Amino acid sequence: MKKFEYFEVTADIGFRAYGKNLNEAFENAGLAIFNIISDTEDIDSKNEISFEITSEDNVSLLYDYLEELLFYHEVEFMLFGEFHVEIDENLHLKATIKGETIDWDKHERKTEIKAITFHEMHVKKSDHVELQAIVDL
Repeated sequence: MKKFEYFEVTADIGFRAYGKNLNEAFENAGLAIFNIISDTEDIDSKNEISFEITSEDNVSLLYDYLEELLFYHEVEFMLFGEFHVEIDENLHLKATIKGETIDWDKHERKTEIKAITFHEMHVKKSDHVELQAIVDL
């Protein structure tokens, strides 16, 4: 199963992230976000940040999680390439993300993400989980 893919959206970029469960799909959504910004293969896991969030439903949890990732990217001036997520039945998410300070001499500069949108965001569960989101560039 692929980890994520992109789809065309006018002036924005959308992605679908996949996983065998909600935790893995959220981890792959983190990879998808940071692969828009840079190449996650070039990011060393030197620094670690942990955070927790709780939301009222799976879509809101996805939105809040992606917003939190962008927040740490912008405030800490870091790129992340490793994600560990645990979500419980009360929609409480614990995340540990690993990465390093941005060095544009080392890291490929791709596209800046301005914001996460709720537009067409969904979380589908079957024998696997599919997440979909669109980001504003």
